[in-house]
Amino acid sequence: MADPTPQAAPPPAWLLVLITAIGPLSLQIVVPAIPGLAASFAVPAATAQLTLTVYLLGVAVGQLAYGPLSDRYGRRPMAIAGLVIFLAASVLGTLAQSIGGLIAARALQAIGACSGMVLARAMIRDCYPRDRSASVMAYVFMGMTVAPMLAPIMGALLDDAFGWRSLMVLPGLAGLVLLIAVLLRLPETLRHEQGTQHGGFGSVVASSLVLLRTPAFGVYAGCFATSSAVFFAFLGGAPFVVVRGLGLPATAYGLGFMLVSLAYAAGNFVTARLAVRLGVIKLLSLGTAVTFVSAGLALALILLRPPSLVNLFAPAMLMALGNGVAQANAMAAAVSVRPQSAGAASGLSGAIQMAAGAVATVAVAALETGSGVATAALMLAFATLCQAILVAGRRGSASGPAGGP
Repeated sequence: MADPTPQAAPPPAWLLVLITAIGPLSLQIVVPAIPGLAASFAVPAATAQLTLTVYLLGVAVGQLAYGPLSDRYGRRPMAIAGLVIFLAASVLGTLAQSIGGLIAARALQAIGACSGMVLARAMIRDCYPRDRSASVMAYVFMGMTVAPMLAPIMGALLDDAFGWRSLMVLPGLAGLVLLIAVLLRLPETLRHEQGTQHGGFGSVVASSLVLLRTPAFGVYAGCFATSSAVFFAFLGGAPFVVVRGLGLPATAYGLGFMLVSLAYAAGNFVTARLAVRLGVIKLLSLGTAVTFVSAGLALALILLRPPSLVNLFAPAMLMALGNGVAQANAMAAAVSVRPQSAGAASGLSGAIQMAAGAVATVAVAALETGSGVATAALMLAFATLCQAILVAGRRGSASGPAGGP
């Protein structure tokens, strides 16, 4: 089925990049400091890891709300509301006096930050047909890669120089600047006839339930979530492997992660150039296959070779390349199953993604000893699950308005 001709004028690309990037920035800037937080607050590592895990859960919960609300009230009001929440949470995090207070602030910070992650995807789908939206999403994802690429090294340097509170201050200042930009430059992209905004909030909740019962949406959202969980398993375990297992400073992790981010950007570039020509399904299959191979390689190197930064980060770069190819295509397909509910589809997909990420980080925090075995094994487990979802979708001939895998 052909996509409807888009009528909404797209927002500035740089603004879509920034509202998407504020979430990954505030997520990952804290990661290198997690081992230090455990020492500072005299708590177990698993407790300090909650500053990452609850952030992922907050993003998951927040996206469930922003998607339907943006279909009901519009994209722009929800973007403004999210940034206001993010600013308030950053202030509370800066003033936190206990690990519990910091964890609570991180949860609220996530609920605010995830607004841009949901709304940028929905706004792109408001303005472009499916294959073209995958290309545009890939360009946006590629641009926002700068934030997660720099965040770990920035976090490590700020933590060393000023302490962990600076990791709340910097995102807060960035959020303030972004709020001003949104107020001045972000247009409304939801067309009057496009959404369910005049049917009441109950109707948009109902549209979310319809998505959950649609097989094609389940396949696309499942692939998006499980391929992301491969990354989150690495994100949660790698700092402990670097700091505890290899005895290196947190800045070593930050520098290595910059290479991982560059590989992710390269994968998005592939999608940006080829999505219209090859289509989202072929690129989704290719990207998830690369991710699966990378996870198997990661476990093999950990088991068969002496531990080193190369053995840790080389497979992670391949994984990021595969994710870069797969994820924009998975999301573009998911939000195209029911274009009139693009906000709900974006929010649901993101919520499922972050729930899977939270599971990955909790599991790796409980199992990782510093050897890297648990991290690589969990990466492979999630990559295998991703392939199983894709294969099941093909066998079941999952289909929807946007077509099945």
